[in-house]
Amino acid sequence: MAILLNEHSRIVVQGITGGEGGFHTREMVKFGSTVVAGVTPGKGGMDVDGIPVYDSVIEAVQKQGANASAIFVPASFAADAIIEAIDAGVGLIVCMSEGIPVLELVKIKKLLKESKSRLIGPNCPGLTSPGIGKIGFMPNFIHKKGGVGVVSRSGTLTYEVISQLTDLGLGQSTSIGIGGDPIIGTTFTDALELFQNDRETKLVMIIGEIGGNAEEEAAEFVKNKMDKPVIGFIAGQTAPPGKRMGHAGAIISGGKGTAAEKISAWKQAGIEVVENLAEMGVRAARVLKKM
Repeated sequence: MAILLNEHSRIVVQGITGGEGGFHTREMVKFGSTVVAGVTPGKGGMDVDGIPVYDSVIEAVQKQGANASAIFVPASFAADAIIEAIDAGVGLIVCMSEGIPVLELVKIKKLLKESKSRLIGPNCPGLTSPGIGKIGFMPNFIHKKGGVGVVSRSGTLTYEVISQLTDLGLGQSTSIGIGGDPIIGTTFTDALELFQNDRETKLVMIIGEIGGNAEEEAAEFVKNKMDKPVIGFIAGQTAPPGKRMGHAGAIISGGKGTAAEKISAWKQAGIEVVENLAEMGVRAARVLKKM
């Protein structure tokens, strides 16, 4: 069973008339997503492949019953787009935009706590639930429906692990790219709790990276709250301290957030750590065979 997305998800694409928004809307529809509306201020009344475009998210909610949002807008407008979706009562908001100022995200985190909305991202590839749909830009062809949950801070490493699983005939329940910024909406712990409570997810694969303490928090949750097997990989094991590596949150500062610390915490929590990313799929097959 999928988490977050289901057969009742009705998606509005914020930024649908832009090049990225239009392209990925079409890919989402091909994957089976129910996209019911788009939003671009000033372009209400248009349509994209028959999908009506509105000037505001609240119109899409009121006229099309939108309850999930995909945000494909430049960083300078992305914070306002998230806030607009929260104000409109959208339950699931997925923001792919990169470069949103940290102070804006601090304000958004506060708004989320006071709302019924959940944010995935920003600076993420989105999420996929084979057989139901996707929000974001993960490649369509690598997925297969099944019982492995995937959660990751890295987009490209997410694709790699999904592809390995599919090549081995192992399908996914849901795959989530939570984003690599220092402040994000849904954390590893949030995603792990959803997978733990999903009866059809048999195994969870988690891909972390250097910087911050999200992986250590995930270890604590796995140790105390999970009874499903978890397989993990930490990216950035050779990264030098004090240098940002790709994501804004991937930086070792003050000797904290190193790969070694995270791997140690995961092993102590019972997470099966894989040192070579190329072996993630094979390890999953081995674990599932024993279950």
